Amino acid sequence: MSSPDLTRRNLLRAGGVLAAGAAVNLLPGVAFADPGPGTSQQTKTVTGTFAPDIPDWYYLPVEVPRGVSQIDVVYSYDKPAVPAGIRGNACDIGMFGPEGIQLGNERGFRGWSGGFRDRFSISASQATPGYLAGPVTPGTWHVILGPYTVAPQGLAYRVDITLTFGPQGKPFRPNPAPLTAPARQRGRAWYRGDCHLHTVHSDGRRTPEQLVADSRAAGLDFIVSTDHNTSSAQLQWGDHATSDLLILNGEEVTTRSGHWPAIGLPAGTWIDWRYRAGDPKDFRRFVDQVHKAGGLVTAAHPFANCFGCTYEFGYEIADLVEVWNGPWTDDDQQTVNHWDGLLRSGQWIPAIGDSDAHNPDQVVALPHTVVLADSLRRQDLLAGLKAGRSWLAESAQVSLSCTASGGGRSAGIGDRLHADTGTPVTVEATVGGVPGSTVSILDQLGVEHTETVGASGTATVRWTTYPRYSRWVRVEVRRPAGGPGTTVQNAMVAMTNPIFLGES
Repeated sequence: MSSPDLTRRNLLRAGGVLAAGAAVNLLPGVAFADPGPGTSQQTKTVTGTFAPDIPDWYYLPVEVPRGVSQIDVVYSYDKPAVPAGIRGNACDIGMFGPEGIQLGNERGFRGWSGGFRDRFSISASQATPGYLAGPVTPGTWHVILGPYTVAPQGLAYRVDITLTFGPQGKPFRPNPAPLTAPARQRGRAWYRGDCHLHTVHSDGRRTPEQLVADSRAAGLDFIVSTDHNTSSAQLQWGDHATSDLLILNGEEVTTRSGHWPAIGLPAGTWIDWRYRAGDPKDFRRFVDQVHKAGGLVTAAHPFANCFGCTYEFGYEIADLVEVWNGPWTDDDQQTVNHWDGLLRSGQWIPAIGDSDAHNPDQVVALPHTVVLADSLRRQDLLAGLKAGRSWLAESAQVSLSCTASGGGRSAGIGDRLHADTGTPVTVEATVGGVPGSTVSILDQLGVEHTETVGASGTATVRWTTYPRYSRWVRVEVRRPAGGPGTTVQNAMVAMTNPIFLGES
């Protein structure tokens, strides 16, 4: 079965309507008949071509009769050669069940694999990673296709849908991660965590077991699982949890206008991603959903040099900015510069650092965030992150503390030292595990004081200022010769969020 060539105009003509009124781009659908005696499987094929000037999402309706135990989908598309500077073909895929495809319809979502896999399977007992196991109920299912980029020649695709008939299998039983990791629980303390990580449940090549092993080896107290656009891993972390690593749930909400990890979600929470920065009401709607669920929103790798990765949404309702993503690069420096500019203008969004590790050759906890929290529990960790009581490090071998003291008072990272404008304030930073680095104290004017760390890797640096001159202070530790996994000189080794000075 084939569909005609599809342009923006004829797709909109064929489209239906979402609950919110947005156009739905429906492809010609396929209908399966009730199975005859002895029929165990049926397969139908849809082909077509997307033109370059097309919307982001297309829905292929699949009429599923009673008696189906499993759905299998295989897809492919051509990849013609394109001139230098022109983007070739790339197409994502996912699935919605008969509960509906409306924006935000969590009940309808059944899985997403982006462009990482060319096939998936769903049954009551199990599903391909990235997809949700559950009964295959009769009704209209929708394969969702997302032409990420389309070559000038167009994108010719093929989708094969196979239904297997028979009784439903044993129901899948979710096993979320435990809410505590008792072996790491230290009460009010500094906890190390990587809040942006991937597994085979999206485009990562680490299994959950491998991610847990590598996170423990990296000296982390907690991690946040943030697979792209799916909640499937959230339902299985209990199979892999240990007593010395707290596993929190998340999702990297991967839109065509940038990525924003939602972290600290209740298990099984799915956040929709089918909108752009030009739809600010939709962005706010799903940010509100994250907040109501008790989670936080991160503006991820804002200046990443990959198509669709640059963060284009507003910063004003984000909770965190990921200023350091993986080994230090020029786009991390751009992000720190931008974050510092927001801070200077009076808009402070706490900084966070994450490895965004996908594959075994990408180092977990390079970097990570060290947060002061009342306990190693979700709500306390998130409260510490949101308050900016945190600093960033390239590894667990790095230690850092920073205080500002004056007028008989003292304040730490993320806090305010209440002092009048004429009170002398001493900023003190102590570092360890950072040989060959420099320690700099900055305020809104830039770098104010710098000292070199000797071969021991430890140092205590002090500098005195006044609230009339410095609205805030923060610390950066850099290695002039570069750092792990990067050739960029003056690479970041550690950095703090600010300490604010003055009465307001």
